[in-house]
Amino acid sequence: MWITHFFLLICFSTSQAGGRTQPERSSPAPSSVSGSNWTSYATQKPTIQQILCKDVLQRCLGTVMWTRCYEQRIATCTPRTLRGPLPPNFIHRKVNSSHEAEERPTLQHRVRIPSSALQRIRGAFQAGSEGNVQLVITLLNSSLFTVSPPPRPRGRGLKPDQSAHVNSTVMGQLVLSVRVGNHTVSNLSQPIRLSFKHNKQADNGTCVFWQESAEEDGTGHWSREGCDTAYNEDEFICSCNHLSFFAVLVNPSITVDQTNAVNLTYITYTGSALSVIFTIVSLVIYICLQRRRPEKAIGVHMQLTGALLCLHLSFLLCGLWPWLEDEDVPGWVCQALGLLLHWSLLTTFSWTALEGFHLYLLLVRVFNIYVRRYLLKLSLVGWGLPTVIAAVCGILGVYGKYSVEVRDATNNTSAAQMCWISRGFSLVTYITVVGYLGLVLLCNSSMLLVVVVKLWRLRESTRGASGGREGSGGWKTMYREKRARLWKDCATLLGLSCVLGLPWGLAGSTYFSVSLPGLYLFTTCNSLQGVFMFLWSLALTCKSRSDSNSSVKDPSTQKMMETSFNN
Repeated sequence: MWITHFFLLICFSTSQAGGRTQPERSSPAPSSVSGSNWTSYATQKPTIQQILCKDVLQRCLGTVMWTRCYEQRIATCTPRTLRGPLPPNFIHRKVNSSHEAEERPTLQHRVRIPSSALQRIRGAFQAGSEGNVQLVITLLNSSLFTVSPPPRPRGRGLKPDQSAHVNSTVMGQLVLSVRVGNHTVSNLSQPIRLSFKHNKQADNGTCVFWQESAEEDGTGHWSREGCDTAYNEDEFICSCNHLSFFAVLVNPSITVDQTNAVNLTYITYTGSALSVIFTIVSLVIYICLQRRRPEKAIGVHMQLTGALLCLHLSFLLCGLWPWLEDEDVPGWVCQALGLLLHWSLLTTFSWTALEGFHLYLLLVRVFNIYVRRYLLKLSLVGWGLPTVIAAVCGILGVYGKYSVEVRDATNNTSAAQMCWISRGFSLVTYITVVGYLGLVLLCNSSMLLVVVVKLWRLRESTRGASGGREGSGGWKTMYREKRARLWKDCATLLGLSCVLGLPWGLAGSTYFSVSLPGLYLFTTCNSLQGVFMFLWSLALTCKSRSDSNSSVKDPSTQKMMETSFNN
Protein backbone atom coordinates (compact mmCIF):
# COMPACT_ATOMS: atom_id res chain seq x y z
CA MET A 1 0.00 0.00 0.00
CA TRP A 2 2.80 2.44 0.78
CA ILE A 3 4.20 2.00 -2.74
CA THR A 4 0.83 2.99 -4.19
CA HIS A 5 0.78 6.02 -1.90
CA PHE A 6 4.31 6.89 -3.06
CA PHE A 7 3.23 6.97 -6.71
CA LEU A 8 0.30 9.22 -5.88
CA LEU A 9 2.46 11.53 -3.78
CA ILE A 10 5.03 12.09 -6.55
CA CYS A 11 2.24 12.79 -9.09
CA PHE A 12 -0.05 15.00 -7.05
CA SER A 13 1.13 16.46 -3.80
CA THR A 14 0.43 20.15 -3.83
CA SER A 15 -2.50 22.29 -2.85
CA GLN A 16 -3.11 25.96 -3.61
CA ALA A 17 -5.22 28.57 -2.00
CA GLY A 18 -6.09 32.16 -2.54
CA GLY A 19 -8.66 34.78 -3.36
CA ARG A 20 -8.99 38.54 -3.17
CA THR A 21 -8.47 41.07 -0.43
CA GLN A 22 -10.96 40.78 2.37
CA PRO A 23 -13.46 43.66 2.23
CA GLU A 24 -13.90 45.83 5.24
CA ARG A 25 -16.85 44.65 7.24
CA SER A 26 -19.15 47.03 8.99
CA SER A 27 -18.84 46.56 12.74
CA PRO A 28 -20.57 48.45 15.51
CA ALA A 29 -18.42 51.23 16.85
CA PRO A 30 -16.88 50.10 20.11
CA SER A 31 -17.45 52.18 23.15
CA SER A 32 -14.43 53.76 24.76
CA VAL A 33 -13.10 51.37 27.30
CA SER A 34 -10.46 52.07 29.88
CA GLY A 35 -8.73 49.66 32.17
CA SER A 36 -10.91 50.69 35.13
CA ASN A 37 -14.16 50.21 33.27
CA TRP A 38 -13.63 46.50 32.51
CA THR A 39 -15.67 44.15 34.66
CA SER A 40 -14.86 40.52 35.28
CA TYR A 41 -17.13 38.40 33.10
CA ALA A 42 -16.77 35.54 35.49
CA THR A 43 -18.87 37.33 38.11
CA GLN A 44 -21.11 39.35 35.82
CA LYS A 45 -24.70 38.09 35.49
CA PRO A 46 -26.16 37.90 31.99
CA THR A 47 -28.74 40.50 31.08
CA ILE A 48 -31.31 40.52 28.33
CA GLN A 49 -28.83 42.07 25.83
CA GLN A 50 -26.00 39.68 26.70
CA ILE A 51 -25.63 36.19 25.24
CA LEU A 52 -23.76 33.30 26.75
CA CYS A 53 -20.70 32.41 24.70
CA LYS A 54 -21.78 28.79 24.41
CA ASP A 55 -24.99 29.94 22.67
CA VAL A 56 -23.44 32.36 20.16
CA LEU A 57 -22.70 29.78 17.47
CA GLN A 58 -26.14 28.21 17.64
CA ARG A 59 -27.87 31.61 17.36
CA CYS A 60 -25.67 32.87 14.53
CA LEU A 61 -26.09 29.73 12.45
CA GLY A 62 -29.71 30.73 12.04
CA THR A 63 -28.64 33.85 10.09
CA VAL A 64 -27.42 34.05 6.50
CA MET A 65 -24.07 35.73 7.23
CA TRP A 66 -23.33 33.62 10.28
CA THR A 67 -19.57 34.27 10.24
CA ARG A 68 -20.14 38.04 10.49
CA CYS A 69 -22.65 37.53 13.28
CA TYR A 70 -20.25 35.24 15.11
CA GLU A 71 -17.36 37.71 14.93
CA GLN A 72 -19.48 40.54 16.28
CA ARG A 73 -21.11 38.67 19.14
CA ILE A 74 -18.29 36.44 20.31
CA ALA A 75 -16.31 39.40 21.67
CA THR A 76 -19.18 40.76 23.76
CA CYS A 77 -20.70 37.52 24.97
CA THR A 78 -20.68 36.30 28.55
CA PRO A 79 -18.15 33.46 28.75
CA ARG A 80 -19.51 31.69 31.83
CA THR A 81 -22.18 31.71 34.44
CA LEU A 82 -22.45 30.40 37.96
CA ARG A 83 -23.89 27.18 36.53
CA GLY A 84 -21.14 26.15 34.13
CA PRO A 85 -17.55 26.71 32.89
CA LEU A 86 -16.29 27.95 29.55
CA PRO A 87 -16.90 25.83 26.45
CA PRO A 88 -14.00 23.51 25.54
CA ASN A 89 -11.16 24.95 23.40
CA PHE A 90 -12.38 28.47 24.17
CA ILE A 91 -10.31 31.43 25.38
CA HIS A 92 -12.09 34.61 26.44
CA ARG A 93 -9.99 36.94 28.56
CA LYS A 94 -8.41 40.38 28.83
CA VAL A 95 -4.77 40.85 27.83
CA ASN A 96 -2.37 43.73 28.35
CA SER A 97 -1.88 45.58 25.07
CA SER A 98 1.69 46.56 25.96
CA HIS A 99 2.87 42.95 25.89
CA GLU A 100 2.75 40.18 23.32
CA ALA A 101 -0.17 37.81 23.85
CA GLU A 102 0.43 34.06 23.50
CA GLU A 103 -2.33 31.50 23.97
CA ARG A 104 -2.76 27.77 23.42
CA PRO A 105 -6.42 26.79 22.90
CA THR A 106 -5.27 23.18 22.35
CA LEU A 107 -2.01 21.29 22.35
CA GLN A 108 -2.01 21.43 18.54
CA HIS A 109 -2.66 25.18 18.19
CA ARG A 110 -0.81 28.28 19.36
CA VAL A 111 -1.54 31.97 18.75
CA ARG A 112 0.92 34.85 19.15
CA ILE A 113 -0.29 38.45 18.75
CA PRO A 114 2.34 41.22 18.88
CA SER A 115 1.80 44.19 21.17
CA SER A 116 1.65 46.59 18.19
CA ALA A 117 -1.45 44.80 16.91
CA LEU A 118 -3.10 44.88 20.35
CA GLN A 119 -2.37 48.60 20.74
CA ARG A 120 -3.74 49.37 17.30
CA ILE A 121 -6.92 47.46 18.02
CA ARG A 122 -7.32 49.22 21.35
CA GLY A 123 -6.78 52.57 19.68
CA ALA A 124 -3.62 53.51 21.64
CA PHE A 125 -0.64 53.81 19.32
CA GLN A 126 1.71 55.52 21.75
CA ALA A 127 4.52 53.30 22.89
CA GLY A 128 4.29 52.22 26.48
CA SER A 129 0.58 52.93 26.84
CA GLU A 130 -1.23 50.78 29.35
CA GLY A 131 -4.59 49.17 28.74
CA ASN A 132 -6.41 45.89 28.30
CA VAL A 133 -8.20 44.46 25.30
CA GLN A 134 -10.53 41.51 25.03
CA LEU A 135 -9.03 38.44 23.31
CA VAL A 136 -11.28 35.62 22.05
CA ILE A 137 -9.91 32.43 20.48
CA THR A 138 -12.22 29.57 19.49
CA LEU A 139 -12.08 26.40 17.40
CA LEU A 140 -14.85 25.59 14.93
CA ASN A 141 -15.60 22.62 12.71
CA SER A 142 -14.77 23.20 9.04
CA SER A 143 -18.07 21.60 7.97
CA LEU A 144 -19.83 24.83 9.05
CA PHE A 145 -18.15 26.74 6.21
CA THR A 146 -19.87 26.42 2.83
CA VAL A 147 -17.31 26.83 0.05
CA SER A 148 -18.32 28.49 -3.21
CA PRO A 149 -16.22 29.16 -6.35
CA PRO A 150 -14.02 32.24 -5.87
CA PRO A 151 -14.69 35.32 -8.03
CA ARG A 152 -12.75 35.71 -11.24
CA PRO A 153 -10.28 38.60 -11.35
CA ARG A 154 -11.43 41.53 -13.42
CA GLY A 155 -9.36 43.58 -15.81
CA ARG A 156 -7.02 42.79 -18.64
CA GLY A 157 -3.98 42.20 -16.51
CA LEU A 158 -3.22 38.70 -15.37
CA LYS A 159 -3.44 38.22 -11.63
CA PRO A 160 -1.96 35.29 -9.74
CA ASP A 161 -4.45 32.54 -9.12
CA GLN A 162 -4.89 32.36 -5.36
CA SER A 163 -8.10 30.35 -5.29
CA ALA A 164 -8.29 27.40 -2.94
CA HIS A 165 -8.29 24.14 -4.82
CA VAL A 166 -11.67 22.46 -4.77
CA ASN A 167 -10.08 19.19 -3.70
CA SER A 168 -8.13 20.66 -0.75
CA THR A 169 -9.37 19.87 2.74
CA VAL A 170 -8.97 21.61 6.08
CA MET A 171 -6.31 19.89 8.17
CA GLY A 172 -7.89 18.23 11.17
CA GLN A 173 -11.27 19.71 10.13
CA LEU A 174 -10.62 22.56 12.59
CA VAL A 175 -10.83 26.30 11.95
CA LEU A 176 -9.14 28.72 14.36
CA SER A 177 -11.07 31.93 15.04
CA VAL A 178 -9.09 34.86 16.49
CA ARG A 179 -10.86 38.05 17.58
CA VAL A 180 -9.56 41.04 19.56
CA GLY A 181 -12.12 43.59 20.73
CA ASN A 182 -14.86 44.70 18.36
CA HIS A 183 -12.58 45.98 15.64
CA THR A 184 -11.97 44.51 12.20
CA VAL A 185 -8.28 44.94 11.58
CA SER A 186 -6.04 44.32 8.58
CA ASN A 187 -2.64 45.34 7.19
CA LEU A 188 -0.85 44.93 10.50
CA SER A 189 2.75 46.11 10.56
CA GLN A 190 3.73 43.02 12.56
CA PRO A 191 1.79 39.88 11.61
CA ILE A 192 0.19 37.55 14.06
CA ARG A 193 1.62 34.04 14.15
CA LEU A 194 -0.47 30.90 14.37
CA SER A 195 1.00 27.43 14.75
CA PHE A 196 -0.75 24.23 13.65
CA LYS A 197 0.84 20.92 14.60
CA HIS A 198 0.75 18.25 11.89
CA ASN A 199 2.08 14.82 11.06
CA LYS A 200 4.68 14.23 8.37
CA GLN A 201 2.02 13.17 5.90
CA ALA A 202 0.64 16.73 5.71
CA ASP A 203 3.80 18.59 4.69
CA ASN A 204 2.12 20.33 1.74
CA GLY A 205 -0.25 22.60 3.63
CA THR A 206 -1.14 26.23 2.91
CA CYS A 207 -2.24 28.84 5.46
CA VAL A 208 -5.57 30.41 4.52
CA PHE A 209 -8.35 32.53 5.98
CA TRP A 210 -12.09 32.59 5.30
CA GLN A 211 -13.19 35.11 2.67
CA GLU A 212 -16.92 35.83 2.52
CA SER A 213 -18.67 35.80 -0.84
CA ALA A 214 -19.59 39.16 -2.41
CA GLU A 215 -23.17 37.90 -2.85
CA GLU A 216 -23.56 37.75 0.95
CA ASP A 217 -25.32 34.40 0.71
CA GLY A 218 -23.47 32.79 3.60
CA THR A 219 -20.85 31.11 1.38
CA GLY A 220 -17.24 31.98 0.76
CA HIS A 221 -13.85 30.53 -0.11
CA TRP A 222 -10.45 30.04 1.45
CA SER A 223 -7.87 32.70 0.59
CA ARG A 224 -4.18 32.94 1.37
CA GLU A 225 -3.80 36.66 0.66
CA GLY A 226 -2.04 38.34 3.54
CA CYS A 227 -0.86 35.01 4.99
CA ASP A 228 2.56 33.43 4.59
CA THR A 229 3.21 29.75 5.20
CA ALA A 230 6.28 28.20 6.80
CA TYR A 231 6.71 24.79 8.36
CA ASN A 232 9.17 22.71 10.28
CA GLU A 233 9.22 19.07 11.24
CA ASP A 234 6.00 19.04 13.24
CA GLU A 235 4.00 22.24 12.66
CA PHE A 236 2.86 24.86 10.16
CA ILE A 237 3.55 28.50 11.05
CA CYS A 238 1.10 31.02 9.59
CA SER A 239 2.03 34.71 9.56
CA CYS A 240 -1.04 36.82 8.74
CA ASN A 241 -1.54 40.59 8.73
CA HIS A 242 -5.20 40.49 9.80
CA LEU A 243 -7.65 38.71 12.11
CA SER A 244 -10.21 36.24 10.82
CA PHE A 245 -11.02 32.51 10.67
CA PHE A 246 -7.78 30.65 9.94
CA ALA A 247 -7.04 27.11 8.78
CA VAL A 248 -4.45 25.04 6.92
CA LEU A 249 -5.46 23.44 3.62
CA VAL A 250 -3.90 20.13 2.66
CA ASN A 251 -4.49 17.54 -0.02
CA PRO A 252 -6.89 14.78 1.00
CA SER A 253 -5.09 11.87 2.62
CA ILE A 254 -5.55 8.36 1.37
CA THR A 255 -7.29 6.29 4.02
CA VAL A 256 -7.87 2.57 3.63
CA ASP A 257 -8.50 -0.19 6.08
CA GLN A 258 -5.90 -2.77 6.98
CA THR A 259 -7.26 -5.45 4.65
CA ASN A 260 -7.17 -3.27 1.55
CA ALA A 261 -3.73 -1.93 2.49
CA VAL A 262 -2.35 -5.48 2.60
CA ASN A 263 -4.06 -6.36 -0.69
CA LEU A 264 -2.64 -3.32 -2.45
CA THR A 265 0.83 -4.11 -1.14
CA TYR A 266 0.62 -7.69 -2.45
CA ILE A 267 -0.58 -6.45 -5.83
CA THR A 268 2.28 -3.98 -6.06
CA TYR A 269 5.05 -6.40 -5.11
CA THR A 270 3.65 -9.22 -7.24
CA GLY A 271 3.02 -6.96 -10.22
CA SER A 272 6.50 -5.44 -10.09
CA ALA A 273 8.12 -8.87 -9.81
CA LEU A 274 6.08 -10.17 -12.74
CA SER A 275 6.98 -7.08 -14.75
CA VAL A 276 10.69 -7.77 -14.21
CA ILE A 277 10.29 -11.34 -15.46
CA PHE A 278 8.10 -10.56 -18.45
CA THR A 279 10.18 -7.57 -19.59
CA ILE A 280 13.20 -9.89 -19.79
CA VAL A 281 11.14 -12.34 -21.89
CA SER A 282 9.91 -9.46 -24.04
CA LEU A 283 13.48 -8.34 -24.71
CA VAL A 284 14.35 -11.82 -25.93
CA ILE A 285 11.29 -11.82 -28.23
CA TYR A 286 12.16 -8.40 -29.64
CA ILE A 287 15.75 -9.46 -30.29
CA CYS A 288 14.50 -12.49 -32.26
CA LEU A 289 12.05 -10.34 -34.21
CA GLN A 290 14.75 -7.78 -34.94
CA ARG A 291 17.00 -10.47 -36.39
CA ARG A 292 14.19 -11.93 -38.50
CA ARG A 293 12.73 -8.63 -39.68
CA PRO A 294 14.79 -5.52 -38.88
CA GLU A 295 12.42 -2.62 -38.23
CA LYS A 296 12.84 0.66 -36.42
CA ALA A 297 9.54 0.19 -34.55
CA ILE A 298 10.83 -3.00 -32.93
CA GLY A 299 14.00 -1.16 -31.92
CA VAL A 300 11.95 1.54 -30.20
CA HIS A 301 9.90 -1.15 -28.41
CA MET A 302 13.15 -2.72 -27.19
CA GLN A 303 14.35 0.54 -25.70
CA LEU A 304 11.04 1.13 -23.89
CA THR A 305 11.05 -2.43 -22.55
CA GLY A 306 14.61 -1.98 -21.27
CA ALA A 307 13.59 1.24 -19.51
CA LEU A 308 10.64 -0.53 -17.86
CA LEU A 309 12.97 -3.32 -16.70
CA CYS A 310 15.27 -0.77 -15.07
CA LEU A 311 12.29 0.99 -13.50
CA HIS A 312 10.76 -2.05 -11.81
CA LEU A 313 14.13 -3.42 -10.70
CA SER A 314 15.19 -0.12 -9.15
CA PHE A 315 11.73 0.32 -7.65
CA LEU A 316 11.92 -3.01 -5.83
CA LEU A 317 15.48 -2.30 -4.69
CA CYS A 318 14.60 1.17 -3.38
CA GLY A 319 11.63 -0.24 -1.49
CA LEU A 320 13.42 -3.21 0.03
CA TRP A 321 16.80 -1.64 0.77
CA PRO A 322 15.74 0.46 3.82
CA TRP A 323 14.36 -2.72 5.39
CA LEU A 324 17.65 -4.58 4.87
CA GLU A 325 19.95 -1.68 5.64
CA ASP A 326 21.80 -1.63 8.96
CA GLU A 327 23.59 1.20 10.73
CA ASP A 328 27.01 0.26 9.34
CA VAL A 329 26.00 0.77 5.69
CA PRO A 330 26.92 4.26 4.40
CA GLY A 331 24.12 6.58 3.34
CA TRP A 332 25.44 7.01 -0.21
CA VAL A 333 24.03 3.59 -1.11
CA CYS A 334 20.45 4.79 -0.65
CA GLN A 335 21.30 8.01 -2.47
CA ALA A 336 22.62 6.02 -5.42
CA LEU A 337 19.47 3.87 -5.47
CA GLY A 338 17.33 7.00 -5.38
CA LEU A 339 19.27 8.39 -8.35
CA LEU A 340 18.78 5.08 -10.19
CA LEU A 341 15.04 5.10 -9.56
CA HIS A 342 14.69 8.72 -10.67
CA TRP A 343 16.75 8.05 -13.80
CA SER A 344 14.74 4.92 -14.63
CA LEU A 345 11.46 6.78 -14.22
CA LEU A 346 12.63 9.60 -16.51
CA THR A 347 13.88 7.16 -19.15
CA THR A 348 10.52 5.38 -19.10
CA PHE A 349 8.72 8.68 -19.64
CA SER A 350 11.18 9.67 -22.38
CA TRP A 351 10.85 6.45 -24.38
CA THR A 352 7.10 6.58 -23.93
CA ALA A 353 7.14 10.02 -25.56
CA LEU A 354 9.42 8.71 -28.33
CA GLU A 355 6.95 5.89 -28.98
CA GLY A 356 4.32 8.54 -29.65
CA PHE A 357 6.73 10.46 -31.91
CA HIS A 358 7.56 7.32 -33.87
CA LEU A 359 3.88 6.51 -34.23
CA TYR A 360 3.31 9.99 -35.61
CA LEU A 361 5.98 9.49 -38.27
CA LEU A 362 4.68 6.03 -39.08
CA LEU A 363 1.02 6.88 -39.62
CA VAL A 364 0.85 10.62 -40.32
CA ARG A 365 4.04 11.42 -42.22
CA VAL A 366 4.25 8.17 -44.13
CA PHE A 367 6.07 9.07 -47.34
CA ASN A 368 9.30 10.89 -48.15
CA ILE A 369 10.88 10.35 -44.74
CA TYR A 370 14.60 9.78 -44.44
CA VAL A 371 16.23 10.02 -41.01
CA ARG A 372 19.92 9.23 -40.84
CA ARG A 373 20.92 7.17 -37.78
CA TYR A 374 17.36 7.28 -36.55
CA LEU A 375 17.67 5.00 -33.50
CA LEU A 376 20.93 6.64 -32.43
CA LYS A 377 19.30 10.05 -32.35
CA LEU A 378 16.31 8.69 -30.44
CA SER A 379 18.67 7.06 -27.94
CA LEU A 380 20.45 10.35 -27.32
CA VAL A 381 17.10 11.79 -26.25
CA GLY A 382 15.65 8.72 -24.52
CA TRP A 383 18.75 7.87 -22.48
CA GLY A 384 20.81 11.05 -22.62
CA LEU A 385 18.29 13.61 -21.36
CA PRO A 386 17.35 11.61 -18.22
CA THR A 387 21.05 11.02 -17.54
CA VAL A 388 21.76 14.76 -17.59
CA ILE A 389 18.79 15.53 -15.32
CA ALA A 390 19.68 12.78 -12.84
CA ALA A 391 23.34 13.83 -12.81
CA VAL A 392 22.45 17.44 -12.02
CA CYS A 393 20.07 16.33 -9.25
CA GLY A 394 22.78 14.05 -7.86
CA ILE A 395 25.28 16.92 -7.75
CA LEU A 396 22.71 19.01 -5.90
CA GLY A 397 22.31 16.21 -3.34
CA VAL A 398 18.55 15.80 -3.66
CA TYR A 399 18.49 12.03 -3.17
CA GLY A 400 18.05 10.22 0.13
CA LYS A 401 15.47 8.43 2.23
CA TYR A 402 11.85 9.34 1.64
CA SER A 403 9.45 8.64 4.49
CA VAL A 404 5.88 7.67 3.63
CA GLU A 405 3.13 7.55 6.22
CA VAL A 406 -0.13 5.79 5.43
CA ARG A 407 -3.12 6.29 7.69
CA ASP A 408 -5.88 3.72 7.81
CA ALA A 409 -9.57 4.26 8.52
CA THR A 410 -9.02 3.97 12.30
CA ASN A 411 -6.48 6.85 12.24
CA ASN A 412 -3.57 4.49 12.91
CA THR A 413 -0.45 5.47 11.00
CA SER A 414 2.26 3.21 9.61
CA ALA A 415 5.53 4.58 8.29
CA ALA A 416 7.79 3.19 5.60
CA GLN A 417 10.95 4.46 3.97
CA MET A 418 12.33 4.16 0.49
CA CYS A 419 15.23 5.61 -1.46
CA TRP A 420 13.99 8.54 -3.51
CA ILE A 421 14.16 12.35 -3.63
CA SER A 422 14.31 13.78 -0.11
CA ARG A 423 11.34 15.70 1.28
CA GLY A 424 13.17 19.00 1.28
CA PHE A 425 13.39 18.97 -2.55
CA SER A 426 9.74 18.67 -3.48
CA LEU A 427 10.19 21.29 -6.23
CA VAL A 428 12.52 18.89 -8.03
CA THR A 429 9.79 16.24 -7.96
CA TYR A 430 7.16 18.64 -9.30
CA ILE A 431 9.34 19.77 -12.22
CA THR A 432 11.14 16.59 -13.26
CA VAL A 433 8.38 14.08 -12.54
CA VAL A 434 4.96 15.74 -12.42
CA GLY A 435 5.63 18.34 -15.09
CA TYR A 436 7.51 15.95 -17.37
CA LEU A 437 4.84 13.27 -17.07
CA GLY A 438 2.09 15.81 -17.75
CA LEU A 439 3.73 16.88 -21.01
CA VAL A 440 4.24 13.28 -22.11
CA LEU A 441 0.64 12.32 -21.37
CA LEU A 442 -0.67 15.40 -23.18
CA CYS A 443 1.37 14.69 -26.31
CA ASN A 444 0.68 10.95 -26.38
CA SER A 445 -3.04 11.38 -25.72
CA SER A 446 -3.24 13.75 -28.67
CA MET A 447 -1.22 11.30 -30.76
CA LEU A 448 -3.53 8.41 -29.87
CA LEU A 449 -6.50 10.49 -30.99
CA VAL A 450 -4.77 11.25 -34.27
CA VAL A 451 -4.01 7.55 -34.78
CA VAL A 452 -7.63 6.56 -34.15
CA VAL A 453 -8.88 9.14 -36.68
CA LYS A 454 -6.24 8.08 -39.20
CA LEU A 455 -7.09 4.39 -38.93
CA TRP A 456 -10.79 5.11 -39.17
CA ARG A 457 -10.26 7.06 -42.39
CA LEU A 458 -8.11 4.28 -43.81
CA ARG A 459 -10.77 1.75 -42.94
CA GLU A 460 -13.46 3.84 -44.59
CA SER A 461 -11.39 4.25 -47.75
CA THR A 462 -10.74 0.50 -47.83
CA ARG A 463 -14.42 -0.24 -47.38
CA GLY A 464 -15.32 2.17 -50.18
CA ALA A 465 -12.77 0.60 -52.52
CA SER A 466 -14.12 -2.92 -51.88
CA GLY A 467 -17.62 -1.80 -52.90
CA GLY A 468 -20.36 -4.33 -52.28
CA ARG A 469 -18.14 -7.38 -52.11
CA GLU A 470 -18.44 -7.49 -48.30
CA GLY A 471 -22.00 -8.74 -48.39
CA SER A 472 -21.42 -11.54 -50.91
CA GLY A 473 -20.82 -14.11 -48.17
CA GLY A 474 -24.07 -13.54 -46.34
CA TRP A 475 -25.01 -11.44 -43.38
CA LYS A 476 -23.78 -13.99 -40.82
CA THR A 477 -20.31 -14.01 -42.30
CA MET A 478 -20.28 -10.22 -42.47
CA TYR A 479 -21.41 -10.01 -38.84
CA ARG A 480 -18.62 -12.34 -37.70
CA GLU A 481 -16.05 -10.36 -39.65
CA LYS A 482 -17.23 -7.08 -38.17
CA ARG A 483 -17.18 -8.49 -34.65
CA ALA A 484 -13.69 -9.93 -35.11
CA ARG A 485 -12.54 -6.62 -36.57
CA LEU A 486 -14.03 -4.74 -33.60
CA TRP A 487 -12.25 -6.95 -31.09
CA LYS A 488 -9.01 -6.54 -33.02
CA ASP A 489 -9.37 -2.75 -33.09
CA CYS A 490 -10.13 -2.63 -29.35
CA ALA A 491 -7.10 -4.80 -28.58
CA THR A 492 -4.92 -2.61 -30.78
CA LEU A 493 -6.20 0.53 -29.10
CA LEU A 494 -5.61 -0.93 -25.64
CA GLY A 495 -2.11 -2.04 -26.59
CA LEU A 496 -1.24 1.36 -27.99
CA SER A 497 -2.53 3.00 -24.81
CA CYS A 498 -0.15 0.89 -22.72
CA VAL A 499 2.77 1.52 -25.07
CA LEU A 500 2.10 5.26 -24.97
CA GLY A 501 2.09 5.25 -21.15
CA LEU A 502 -1.51 6.34 -20.69
CA PRO A 503 -1.98 4.15 -17.55
CA TRP A 504 0.15 6.73 -15.72
CA GLY A 505 -2.73 9.13 -16.22
CA LEU A 506 -4.86 7.06 -13.82
CA ALA A 507 -3.17 8.99 -11.01
CA GLY A 508 -5.33 11.94 -12.05
CA SER A 509 -8.51 9.98 -11.32
CA THR A 510 -7.39 9.46 -7.73
CA TYR A 511 -6.69 13.18 -7.45
CA PHE A 512 -10.29 14.16 -8.09
CA SER A 513 -11.88 11.26 -6.23
CA VAL A 514 -9.79 9.15 -3.87
CA SER A 515 -11.60 5.82 -3.88
CA LEU A 516 -10.67 2.19 -3.47
CA PRO A 517 -11.56 1.23 -7.07
CA GLY A 518 -9.30 4.02 -8.34
CA LEU A 519 -6.44 2.85 -6.13
CA TYR A 520 -6.82 -0.76 -7.22
CA LEU A 521 -6.98 0.23 -10.90
CA PHE A 522 -3.96 2.51 -10.65
CA THR A 523 -1.91 -0.05 -8.71
CA THR A 524 -2.75 -2.95 -11.01
CA CYS A 525 -2.21 -1.19 -14.33
CA ASN A 526 1.09 0.46 -13.42
CA SER A 527 2.63 -2.49 -11.60
CA LEU A 528 1.84 -4.79 -14.56
CA GLN A 529 3.28 -2.60 -17.30
CA GLY A 530 5.94 -5.19 -18.02
CA VAL A 531 3.25 -7.85 -18.52
CA PHE A 532 1.41 -5.58 -20.95
CA MET A 533 4.61 -5.08 -22.96
CA PHE A 534 5.02 -8.86 -23.10
CA LEU A 535 1.50 -9.24 -24.51
CA TRP A 536 2.29 -6.54 -27.06
CA SER A 537 5.44 -8.43 -28.12
CA LEU A 538 3.40 -11.61 -28.52
CA ALA A 539 0.94 -9.74 -30.70
CA LEU A 540 3.79 -8.52 -32.89
CA THR A 541 5.15 -12.08 -33.12
CA CYS A 542 1.77 -13.48 -34.21
CA LYS A 543 1.42 -10.66 -36.74
CA SER A 544 4.86 -11.41 -38.13
CA ARG A 545 4.01 -15.10 -38.62
CA SER A 546 0.63 -14.39 -40.19
CA ASP A 547 2.19 -11.88 -42.59
CA SER A 548 4.78 -14.42 -43.69
CA ASN A 549 2.13 -17.13 -44.28
CA SER A 550 -0.54 -15.07 -46.02
CA SER A 551 -0.85 -12.09 -48.28
CA VAL A 552 -2.06 -8.77 -47.06
CA LYS A 553 -5.65 -8.15 -48.06
CA ASP A 554 -6.23 -4.78 -46.47
CA PRO A 555 -4.74 -1.98 -48.58
CA SER A 556 -4.59 0.32 -45.57
CA THR A 557 -2.59 -2.24 -43.61
CA GLN A 558 -0.31 -2.80 -46.57
CA LYS A 559 0.22 0.92 -46.86
CA MET A 560 1.35 1.13 -43.25
CA MET A 561 3.58 -1.94 -43.45
CA GLU A 562 5.53 -0.59 -46.42
CA THR A 563 6.63 2.40 -44.36
CA SER A 564 10.16 2.10 -42.95
CA PHE A 565 13.06 4.26 -41.86
CA ASN A 566 16.55 3.97 -43.24
CA ASN A 567 19.69 4.13 -41.14
